[in-house]
Amino acid sequence: MVGKLRVTVEVGPKEKKVAAVAPDWPGLERGAKTGDAALETLQSYLSRYAKVAKLAGMDRQFAASTKLEVVEEYQGPGSTDFWGISFGLSSIDGKRMSSKELERQLDLMQACWSIFDDVRSRVSAEMQKGPRGGGRDRDQIVRHVLATEQDWAKKVGLRTPDNAVVIADDGLKAFRDAYCTTIRMFHSEGRMARKWPLRYLIRHTAYHTMDHAWEMEDKDLTGTASGRTV
Repeated sequence: MVGKLRVTVEVGPKEKKVAAVAPDWPGLERGAKTGDAALETLQSYLSRYAKVAKLAGMDRQFAASTKLEVVEEYQGPGSTDFWGISFGLSSIDGKRMSSKELERQLDLMQACWSIFDDVRSRVSAEMQKGPRGGGRDRDQIVRHVLATEQDWAKKVGLRTPDNAVVIADDGLKAFRDAYCTTIRMFHSEGRMARKWPLRYLIRHTAYHTMDHAWEMEDKDLTGTASGRTV
């Protein structure tokens, strides 16, 4: 991976939108209307993702891997066209991970969680609205992210008490610890998260976390968040 940043390109069946994914760096994924635009957007987010790599203790490795190399292009489902998000599986997603690689992926996912928590602690409760006044405020975004993640956790048999959304810090820490532990157990047993390979579960979780962390930074009204620096 040194010197190159592997990228897979997922194209919607009607070629309306494309998602560019860095499979070695969970959470680093961007979409656009064309493949070139998706790659350009991904490139522009490297400086923002560098915070994730640094928190996970991989900043030197990430800094040395900034030249994008497209290693696979494949067709995604209709949701790719609609959202510009990866909902399909590349050949890399289906490859068996070593225990070392699994821990590396989990470290990066946990770094994404930490950054998300930091962002939500310092941005404004009210978010900048769109041109027509639409969009969610901070607490709505946070609840959406946590609810979605806890729903995906059911794919590895992990459920929250009474199926309620866990938001409180202590409960969230316990849930996230259990999430990682359960993923490790599934990996040791060679099991998938239902139809999702574990690699995809991890990267999809990390992507959703960072996408909304960056959204909150970009829509912050206090001026305390870092916002877009690219």
